[in-house]
Amino acid sequence: MEQHLYEPVHEEFRELCREFLAREAVPRHERWEAEGIVDRDVWRAAGAAGLLGMDVPEEYGGGGQRDFRFNAVLVEEIVGHGCSGLGFGLHNDVVAPYLTELTTDEQRKRWLPRFCSGELVTAIAMSEPGAGSDLAGVRTTAVRDGDGYVLNGQKTFITNGELADLVVVVAKTAPERGAHGVSLIAVERGTPGFARGRRLAKVGLKANDTAELFFDDCRVPAENLVGTENHGFYHLMANLPRERLGIAVAAVAAAERLLALTLDHARSREAFGRPIGAFQHNRFLLAELDTEITIARTFLNHCVAEFNAGRLSAVDAAKAKWWTTELQNRVADRCVQLHGGYGYMLEYPVARAWLDGRVQTIYGGTTEIMKEIIGRDLGL
Repeated sequence: MEQHLYEPVHEEFRELCREFLAREAVPRHERWEAEGIVDRDVWRAAGAAGLLGMDVPEEYGGGGQRDFRFNAVLVEEIVGHGCSGLGFGLHNDVVAPYLTELTTDEQRKRWLPRFCSGELVTAIAMSEPGAGSDLAGVRTTAVRDGDGYVLNGQKTFITNGELADLVVVVAKTAPERGAHGVSLIAVERGTPGFARGRRLAKVGLKANDTAELFFDDCRVPAENLVGTENHGFYHLMANLPRERLGIAVAAVAAAERLLALTLDHARSREAFGRPIGAFQHNRFLLAELDTEITIARTFLNHCVAEFNAGRLSAVDAAKAKWWTTELQNRVADRCVQLHGGYGYMLEYPVARAWLDGRVQTIYGGTTEIMKEIIGRDLGL
């Protein structure tokens, strides 16, 4: 089916992304997976290529393109090239709006030029050992003391956690108010009392650094407050649809890649004297996957267009997130099965994609949380 989301300028940007990934990431990704982290210089190279901060105003060194299609193209190509270690999506799709929409002039001048150049890697710290999607359960506190805040607490599962130079931390500034007493505090590398724990060993996404963060009487200047004090819950809710849309983009791109890899295998691998794709069961299964992926792509493209128009609701973002990520995992499982023993070998990209994709239904809000959002909107 012909899709009409992208224009020629986006396809030109796609070629730029492909050239960058082929040159800077693909040759090193196997080593990065073994080491559990990417080389720092790939971030600076991405900044120089214009792949960071595409929608950040030009005055701060960004692309000045308030068009999520550029973000989507970059994520699609990262997924398509199997470069799951690159945390550019979180940087561009999740953290960027906090730094462009909620910051002061002084903060934007201090952080955004380096954000766009790749000198400043970012992360957001929400999850804790005892709190995930439930912000009321956050235990990290930020107590106002004179001209600053004193942070105490622990965060876990933080993407870009080891490389990050700036972490937007979700903390309680008014604990008695529960989720409505949450604020966003930017903590910079080298701040006394801010430490990183072990590099977490994950099932997949092995090249992407995921870390624990610790705050022990960590004093942060009051001017590092992002947005309005005690309004962190509202800031997070406003930006979560964009994060979930980005996850859906990755999910559909992964499903498309898995199907393409499996179709090649089904045409070339033979059993009982004929290609395995010629067996009716396999042919029907691939036909089903192709249909479901086409439907997912169509809805996703609609959501991207709605987001660009300022109309994407939290409910529709939740629908896109849970449906596409569950589809991604279903496609991965079927494609591994169709590869037979080879599908279980890590030298085959289908096996690595199977492992990398499992977290998609968990982070950014679990499938169950997405269904809660949709169900409540139905008045249930």
